[in-house]
Amino acid sequence: MKRTFFTTTALVCCFVVFIAVINNLNGKWTGTLKTPDGNEIPLTYNFKVDSGKVTGTAETPQGSVPIDNGKITGNDFTFKVTVDGNDYQHTGKFYDAADSVGMDIDFSGTKLHTTLKRIIK
Repeated sequence: MKRTFFTTTALVCCFVVFIAVINNLNGKWTGTLKTPDGNEIPLTYNFKVDSGKVTGTAETPQGSVPIDNGKITGNDFTFKVTVDGNDYQHTGKFYDAADSVGMDIDFSGTKLHTTLKRIIK
């Protein structure tokens, strides 16, 4: 009886923590991407997470594009954006304690890294 109760309690706690992590990625995040030629591009992402899927938009000074093929597992997530017919794969990790996201972007074969911070209204 004690073992069943402990196992059930542990599973419920893990599920609650998992849901809390997923929900915390929701919202607006901003950062700056430094390109190999030294330019800095301001980025804003509006993430929406539902049932293991990541959707939303990515915004640059050139405009907004939808997030496609987004998936999240624990704190790790992936998605792509398409700009002018080119697909850019994004791989990210959500850091709950720091309220930040580390993100790698495959920019035509070159991996670029940025850190995003939540925009608090």
